[in-house]
Amino acid sequence: MRIAIIIEGKTECAFIPCLRSFLKERFKGRMPKIDPVPYDGRIPKGVYLKRLVERLLADAQKPVDAVIALTDVYTGSRPLDFNDGADARAKMREWVGENHKFFPHAAQYEFEAWLLPYWDILQELSGGIRNAPSESPETVNHNNPPSSRISELFKTGNKRKSYVKTRDAKSVLQKIELAKAASKCQELRDLLDTIIGLCKGDNR
Repeated sequence: MRIAIIIEGKTECAFIPCLRSFLKERFKGRMPKIDPVPYDGRIPKGVYLKRLVERLLADAQKPVDAVIALTDVYTGSRPLDFNDGADARAKMREWVGENHKFFPHAAQYEFEAWLLPYWDILQELSGGIRNAPSESPETVNHNNPPSSRISELFKTGNKRKSYVKTRDAKSVLQKIELAKAASKCQELRDLLDTIIGLCKGDNR
């Protein structure tokens, strides 16, 4: 099983080794191949996403069995691209059309929501003392997104005074087991369930 995952940039690239570790424990001897397809910023929209998905599926050198698109709900754009995870999935599905090998997913409201369950590790990295957000990770929204909450923590710290996505997200992801975040983040759980389902259906 070879799965391409379209992701939004360097921060999400740091997620791929953590994802592979999660899958390795569950598919020993039958590990799927995960091919990240990173974009610098937002993933393509409209017909551009459709063309990318079709190209990945038809690649003569390295065809994939399935394509997953993973977008943040919060993209920083005005007007908003998406209202929530369900809206993001619906729009990506509409852009690509009926394709049983395409699976849209979203981080609500952004990738950093999946780091919030590891607030103790973020405190350790930053030396910060701010309390963890009281809301469920995936309800921390457009108005004060997860990355802003983490940045505020780092500003109070005595180790690292600013949150650097590529450095600090990677540092957290190297220390964690995804199951904890998946138990608190439905969108992450849905993504993992899609991949697990694809792998279970692979009889090769």
